Amino acid sequence: LLERDYALSTGSLGDFLDRWAARGVEQILNKDDSGYPAYLGARLASFYERAGRVRCLGSPEREGSVSIVGAVSPPGGDFSDPVTAATLGIVQVFWGLDKKLAQRKHFPSVNWLVSYSKYARLLDDHYDRHFPEFVALRTRAKEILQEEEDLAEIVQLVGKASLAELDKITLEVAKLLKDDFLQQNGHAPYDRYCPFYKTVGILQNIIAFYDLARHSVETTAHSENRLTWAIIRDNLGDVLYKLSAMKFKVRDPR
Repeated sequence: LLERDYALSTGSLGDFLDRWAARGVEQILNKDDSGYPAYLGARLASFYERAGRVRCLGSPEREGSVSIVGAVSPPGGDFSDPVTAATLGIVQVFWGLDKKLAQRKHFPSVNWLVSYSKYARLLDDHYDRHFPEFVALRTRAKEILQEEEDLAEIVQLVGKASLAELDKITLEVAKLLKDDFLQQNGHAPYDRYCPFYKTVGILQNIIAFYDLARHSVETTAHSENRLTWAIIRDNLGDVLYKLSAMKFKVRDPR
């Protein structure tokens, strides 16, 4: 907290908080038996409540902040673990790391379906002023990813070819979102940082393609010249490539 009092904005990573809590229990009980004290949640809350933005005492007038990121590794990925459950009841943002994503070399390996932020609505006014389309785009992207997750089980049972054309579009656009929007390469200059206008632009183009593809399939469903996802993919291959390549574009600093 010394850096905060010097009017600096600092970040603190609390790693393996579950092991820290377990060690505290062993010291209290003086044995290795399982079990957590009733005040576990209060102890964790007293740790996280150190985070925040403050106006420092004394002069000159100054402000500082501390951001805390706590890492918890529940055994077997069990979110009902006492330390994990108590932590989720305190924090306002949760990043759920996914082992399967890491094994597929998808980084950051943050599961987009279980992760959440309770600050999302607090920022809506800011987005409405500067990027009014972003909130709706974010909602649509989350819906597409959720639909893709629901379709995954069907694909495993009957295969992708048996799906309806609209469902095939959902799967392909979800793949664009996962591989070309959410996945990042921290070692590449084009992907290490992403200005927000670029984030909104990429998302806007992907969602626009999704809406237009669905509209084309729906409006020709009962006509002789019926459009399918295969026809759209074969004729708009260059568009799909440009959608995938948007992340590689970097604004010239000059």
